[in-house]
Amino acid sequence: MGLKALRQKKWFKVMTNTYVLVLTIFVIWMAFFDTNSLLIHMELRNEIKKLEKQKDFLKGEIEKDREVLKKMSDEKELEKLAREKYYMKKDKEEIFLIEYEDSLKQKQDE
Repeated sequence: MGLKALRQKKWFKVMTNTYVLVLTIFVIWMAFFDTNSLLIHMELRNEIKKLEKQKDFLKGEIEKDREVLKKMSDEKELEKLAREKYYMKKDKEEIFLIEYEDSLKQKQDE
């Protein structure tokens, strides 16, 4: 098949058209090599999805903290937290911490 026969084919005429060549090069450049390429857009889209998930998680945490703050505005709840979590006590009061065997850390044989 010679060059003359190849030039007679319809697809060859279309593919060697100047506009088609320029458009093909432009599309390849924009998809892979440009600073705003398709690949970068895909990476940024994935990062946006990840950040939106983190935003939803943090909103849930904020709601939990608001509930805790509401509880802490009550003096009885504040005292309960101080006694249970920080082991605070009133004057002339004793606190006994009861630990069960299964909750104690076992010492390894030396």
